[in-house]
Amino acid sequence: MTSLICTLNDHRDDVNWCAFSAKLLATCSGDKTLRIYCTSDFSELPFSPLSGHGYSVHCCCFSPCGQFLCSCSTDATTVVWSMVTGEIEAVMEHPGRSPVRICALSPDSAHLVTGASDGTLALWDFPSKQLNRTGAVSDTTMTACSFSPCSQVFMTGSTYGDLRLWDLSMNQLHAEKNAHDLGVTCCTFAPDILSGGQVVQFRLASCGQDSHLKIWAINKLSAGAYKMQLLHTLTGQSAPVLSCSYSLDGQLLASCSVDKTVTVYDAANAVLLYTLRQHERYVTACCFSPTSPLIATGSMDKTVNIWRLEDGCSGHGGKTLTEDPALASHEGKTSAGHSKLLVADWSEGDVSEWLVEEGLAGLVEKFRANNIDGTELLSLTKETLASELLIESVGLRSKLLRKVEELKSHSVCSGVPDEFLCPITRELMKEPVIAADGYSYEKEAIESWINTKNRSSPMTNLPLLTTLLTPNHTLKMAIGRWKTSQ
Repeated sequence: MTSLICTLNDHRDDVNWCAFSAKLLATCSGDKTLRIYCTSDFSELPFSPLSGHGYSVHCCCFSPCGQFLCSCSTDATTVVWSMVTGEIEAVMEHPGRSPVRICALSPDSAHLVTGASDGTLALWDFPSKQLNRTGAVSDTTMTACSFSPCSQVFMTGSTYGDLRLWDLSMNQLHAEKNAHDLGVTCCTFAPDILSGGQVVQFRLASCGQDSHLKIWAINKLSAGAYKMQLLHTLTGQSAPVLSCSYSLDGQLLASCSVDKTVTVYDAANAVLLYTLRQHERYVTACCFSPTSPLIATGSMDKTVNIWRLEDGCSGHGGKTLTEDPALASHEGKTSAGHSKLLVADWSEGDVSEWLVEEGLAGLVEKFRANNIDGTELLSLTKETLASELLIESVGLRSKLLRKVEELKSHSVCSGVPDEFLCPITRELMKEPVIAADGYSYEKEAIESWINTKNRSSPMTNLPLLTTLLTPNHTLKMAIGRWKTSQ
C-alpha cells in the first residue's frame, strides 16, 4: 500500500533532483535554488532556500553524516553547503568551466566526483575540497555517477549510452558499451556487498532514454579484474526513465519516467510492486529516505511528492492518494505579487505591502524614505542594505535578501510562457537574440556564456559555428504584448 502524504510546491521551475539524509530532504531546481526540509514534518528550514548558483542546479547529495550538502550547476561549479547554518563551505570550479551535470559523494566521505557536459570528470578530496585527479570520455556528456558501497570504485553513465567503472586513480576498470540505447540518465549502486569464494559482487541499477531500467551484477575477481553481467531488464514504463534509486536495505528499487509515473520494484526478484501516478509532467527525480518508509519524487511540474510505502502489501500498480493527517500538505509560499506579476512594475506602495506580508513591517518607513519601488527592490545587495539603507542587523539583511530571491523566482512562475524565458537564466527576456544553435537567449546571458564556456551551445553542448547573435524582434514584440496584457 502506498499513500501520498505531502506535496511541496516551493520551487518555481523544474525539480531536477531530490536527496534524503537521516533528518533532512534536499531538492534542487532550474530556478537556481536548493530547498531544505525537515523530514519530521516537511517544514522548510529557516535558512532555506539556498541561493548560491548562477544557473540551473542539476544534482545534489548529502554527506553520509548529513552535515554537508553538495550541489552542482550549469554555472560550472559544485558548492558545498553547511546543513547547520546554510552557509557555503566551499565552491569548487570544474576544470574547463563546463556545466556540471552530476555529483556523487563516496560513502566514506573521502571523495567527491563531478561530471560535466564536455565529458570530463573531476575527483576531489572532500575533506580538503582540493582537486585530486581528472578524467574524460570524449564526445559525450556525463549524466550519471554513483560510488560503490566500499567507496573504492565508481560508475559513470553518459549520453553516449555507456557505463564505465573507474578506480580512485581514474583508471577505467570496465566499459559496458551501449548499456542504454540513446543514453544513460542515471545509475546507482545497491548498498550491500555480496561475497562468496573468490568473487565480490555489487549490484547496480541504471536507466536511460531507451525506457528501460536495468539491474547489473558487477563481479570483482580475485585477480582484480571486473566483469559486468546484466541480470534484469525492467520495462514497467513506456517512456525514457530519468532516475532510479535503491532503498537503504537494497530490497526496493524505484524509477521515474517521462510517462509521468514512478515505479517501485522488489529489487531481488525484479517484480513490479507499485506504480504511482500523481505528477502532471515528467518525473525527473526519486529517492528513498534512509530512516523511514518514505520516497520523494520530483517533477517538471515544479512539485515534490512525499509517499509512504507501507509494509506487508504486494499489489501491482497500487496507489492511494490519502493524506496522512500528521503531515499536512505544504503549499509553496505565495509571494506577494498583488495584481501584478512583474515585480519590476511595483510601486513604492506595493513594496510596502509586501514588506508587511513578509513580516518585515519594521522596514517600511526606511524603504519609503528611500523611495524603493519594485525595480530598486530587485537590485538590492548586502552592500546597499548596509551602506545606503543603514540596516545594521546582519540577520535582518540576510532575511530580506532571501525574500527578494524568492520574489525573483516567483516572478517566473507558471503564468509566464516558457518561450519567453531565457534558457540560461530562466528569467523573462528583455533583449532576446538568436544564437547559432537556433535558440533564443537573453543577450547579456548568452554573451557571458560564450565568453566563459568555450563557445558551446547551452542547449545542445555542441560547438557554436559562429558567435554572431541576431536580435529576435518578433519574440521581443510578443513579450511586450504579453506584458501589456498582464
